[in-house]
Amino acid sequence: MIRTAILGATGYTARDLLDLLLRHPQVQVTALTTRQDSQPHVAEVHPSLRGRLDLKLENLSPAQVAERADCVFGCLPHAASAAVVSELLEAGCRVVDFSADYRLDDPQIYTHWYGVEHPDPGRMAQTVYGLPELYRDSIRGADLVANPGCYPTAAILALAPLLKAGVIEPRGIVIDAKSGVSGAGRSAKPHLHFPEANENLTPYGVGEHRHTPEIDLILSKWCGVNTNVVFTPHLIPMDRGELVTAYADVASDVSAERLLETLQEYYTDEPFVRVLAGIPGTKQVANTNFCDITVRRVGDKAVIVSAIDNLIKGASGAAVQNFNLMYEFEETTALL
Repeated sequence: MIRTAILGATGYTARDLLDLLLRHPQVQVTALTTRQDSQPHVAEVHPSLRGRLDLKLENLSPAQVAERADCVFGCLPHAASAAVVSELLEAGCRVVDFSADYRLDDPQIYTHWYGVEHPDPGRMAQTVYGLPELYRDSIRGADLVANPGCYPTAAILALAPLLKAGVIEPRGIVIDAKSGVSGAGRSAKPHLHFPEANENLTPYGVGEHRHTPEIDLILSKWCGVNTNVVFTPHLIPMDRGELVTAYADVASDVSAERLLETLQEYYTDEPFVRVLAGIPGTKQVANTNFCDITVRRVGDKAVIVSAIDNLIKGASGAAVQNFNLMYEFEETTALL
């Protein structure tokens, strides 16, 4: 049994992560943390877990967490996460980090987009990016894995095989993305109140969303091309789910059939990516670790559509998938 802890266990991703870990036959959840001084029972914070786990959320130091856990899932905000993760690694823990702290490899780019100095810059370029469909071999046996952002997951899975095969052009890619309100977290914010969010579709972070450099970095490194995507996210009034529609120029005379075949060939043996002839929708992937993808040729453009559950494949499910690879368990354990 692998003893596991969750840092910052009050949020939606932590709730879904606990739901998955409690199904895992090789996991024992031994610690949950909060930065608050109170010590609420997990059932008070996440009522859906009542009767499934008897633990309190505690304000624990990294040393205390390391005494109780072999593997730690970090659900802390950026900057706050890296400072803790470095101590946990030095104490011998393995870590799956949900924050953005280890997704980029350049401290200056991180500071530009996140507005703070990185607390642990030496590990940035050495950390494995936790997208199994691209980096499975590197994730196996890793001590630290950077769990991807939800938007990058849907966008990269849609675009990477097509870019790698050279059937779409790397320049001029436009990514239009929509996510449910849970993607903004559990903290109370005025624009997330029901009267503001309900029946209202709004873009945000136009030209400055922090997932932009993450998408460009991974696509450019893995595909061996230089991309400069235009990424625009939207908040859509539903609880969970995410839909990405990406537009790219088709290379030369590539047919619509060849575009779809490229995705089918790459994802043939992937347990959590389904390439569809039809159009994906968020309801078909809700509460699952699947990513559904398709592509169409429209004139000289490829229109690629992908759908995920932002809290599962876009966060907690991906973390469990990474955990399974790190410990050489069956990759689908607790996820199917």
